[in-house]
Order: sequence, then structure tokens, then C-alpha cells
Amino acid sequence: MRETRAGSGRPAGARSPQIPHIADKKYAVVSCHVETPLDDRAWRLFSAFQAVQPGGFRIAALMRPPHEGEDGERWLERAREAAASGPLGHHTHWTGPSHARPTMAGTAGRVREEAAWLREGGLEPRLFCGGGWYMDQEVAEVLAVLGYVDCTATAFRPAYLAEGAPRIGLEAPTWLAVGGGRLLELPSTHSLGMAARAALGRLPGHVHVYFHDTDLLSPSRRLALAAALEILGRRRAATDLEALAAAVGGTAPERDFASLVESRS
Repeated sequence: MRETRAGSGRPAGARSPQIPHIADKKYAVVSCHVETPLDDRAWRLFSAFQAVQPGGFRIAALMRPPHEGEDGERWLERAREAAASGPLGHHTHWTGPSHARPTMAGTAGRVREEAAWLREGGLEPRLFCGGGWYMDQEVAEVLAVLGYVDCTATAFRPAYLAEGAPRIGLEAPTWLAVGGGRLLELPSTHSLGMAARAALGRLPGHVHVYFHDTDLLSPSRRLALAAALEILGRRRAATDLEALAAAVGGTAPERDFASLVESRS
């Protein structure tokens, strides 16, 4: 990963926990898909949860950029707040705020336009996750050019996806060869519910727990997530996605993107 410059998603002076000899360690990272960043209550709860760092985790904020009619200035203000407490990421919803997966062409163009807007606003997120776990060749090529680290791959098949719906299945960090470039993939492995069930059970070496900001609106889900992360932080080396990318970038295996992506024939 490149060193963070002034005005980037990560504030000057911020440090990520490093994991030496990552190949010999079992670790965990945590991210939040911040899909309602302009909802005051959801934002207040997420900000407080991120600041507490349950289990010792610096939670990455993978934030959905604003769609037409949403307040861009307030969004940028909140993204800067999130970047002060953890890694910042870009989370595209292609169709609308409440409809993540695309319904028309132009998937790569939207990612490119959003990334340009973020950088014009003084932010430089280094992480990406496609809404609804969507990924295709063109999007992957854009991500590689942008220098993003991707978290769209999952170690499980989301139950709501139709047969053949485009997605990537991976269980551990992997470089994807795509369009003459490379894209580092740090797969998501556990939802909130999966993490709560697995906290005291068997865990893989690579654990990436994700949740949504809207999960925090429920007191019971908020408590379950905090408890799961506290237990996980005792069982695994707690780090963050930026530090993990830096640690595994030199040793992760490489695979061809086309051999991994699922899509309709």
C-alpha cells in the first residue's frame, strides 16, 4: 500500500497496528458498510462504536458515497470524522441508496466518478467493497488502476443472490490478475450473526467480520456485535484492513480474476 499523503482518507500521524510474520499468525479485521451515513442516529451510533474499538479493532468505515439529492458536504464532513478513527473505504451502491446491485450498464463508470469526487473532496480511501457483493471485470480493472484494496469477495455465498449472480468467492488474501494489473483482495468471511455464532467455535486463520451501520440501530444486535468482537479480540491478533494489506501484499498468492468470478453464462 502506498504511504498516505496529506488530505487522504487516513489523517496524518495515524498509525495502524502491524502484524509481523503474518503468514504465521491468526488474525482478524473488522469493517462496517456505512450505507446510511446521513442518518443522524445511525451515524452517531457508528461513530461511538468505532471510537470505542471493541476487542481492540480499528473498524474500517466503508462508506456509500452520496446519490443525487443527498448532502455531499455533510457526507464529506462525516467521512473525515470516520477517517480519524480508522481506515476509510469506498462502498458503491450502483442503483440507489437502498438498492446496492446494478440494474443497468455503467458499473465501472460509477466507481470511477465516485472515486474522482472523493479525491476532489480531499479524501483518498484505499479500500473498496461493491454493494450487494457485486463485482465484474470492468469494475475490477478500475479498482486496480485506482490502487484500491478490495473487500468484495466473500468466503460464503450470500443466500439472497440468484444463481450465477456476479460475485467472487475467496477465503484468504489473494492478488487478482485483471486487465494487465493486479488487485489485492481481502475477503469478508463473517457477518454479524456468523461472527456471534463462531466467536467461541472454530475460526479460520483469516477472519474479516463485516456489519452494517443499520445493525447498530438495534440494541440487541449492537450488544451481540460488541460481545463477539471482544471475544474475537482475545482469540486473534486484532489489526485493521490497511495494516493487513501492507503485511500480506508481498506474500499473498495470485489468481486470474476470470477464473474466480461467478457470472451468468
